[in-house]
Amino acid sequence: IDISLYLTKDVTDQQALALRDQINALPDVKSVDYVSQAAALAKFKAKRQSDMDVIAALQELNKNPLSPSLIVKPKDTKNYNQLADQLANLNSPIVVSRNSDDNRDMLTKINSISNRVNEAGWIISLILILAGMLVAYNAIRVSIYTHREEIAIMRLVGASNWFVKAPFLFTALIYAFTATLLVVALFYSFLNLLQPYLETFFAGYNFNLILYFNANWLLFFGGQFLGALIINIVASAAALNRYSKI
Repeated sequence: IDISLYLTKDVTDQQALALRDQINALPDVKSVDYVSQAAALAKFKAKRQSDMDVIAALQELNKNPLSPSLIVKPKDTKNYNQLADQLANLNSPIVVSRNSDDNRDMLTKINSISNRVNEAGWIISLILILAGMLVAYNAIRVSIYTHREEIAIMRLVGASNWFVKAPFLFTALIYAFTATLLVVALFYSFLNLLQPYLETFFAGYNFNLILYFNANWLLFFGGQFLGALIINIVASAAALNRYSKI
């Protein structure tokens, strides 16, 4: 959520850019974009191009009614209030107004929803992790029972514990890899269905979840594969230690 500082209409580019550099030096600021009066009008027209009444009113007015502005993006939404207070205390004669107060309420609601979703997500994740370990444990137990004669023969000829257990651990790796591929396929199918609704909901913003996950696929799906592999190996090792002693 950005903070917009609206400037006087007679401000020069040099004054606006000097203020931009001053704000950009604040520790909680990620970036500051300067939107000139002409750029603000062009953006407004592009957004309202289907509203002929608004376009006609602008033509009738025969002047630019919009103000130039500085769009301040915080580094972290957790420090939004602190940054908003710093900008509120900013003493500059070219700043006419700020829009931080409305965003505070919105950010509070968003953070509240995010915290609840995170808590529910952790609970669901723990339940699914436990269920996954039980499934993997049972699958390896059934596999050991199916190959009990082969394991007994390997024991009789002096096979080491690693030689007996390695195929089952490799099976756990295949389970984790296959599960990750299935999750990726289902996840992107869901995103393709969800994206048009998100674009409608966030109209006017460049909001694309598919591009976001494409840019961070290694973090999400690589971490997911690693987590699934650890769960499968732990469950498989527990089953092997109990049932492979034939």
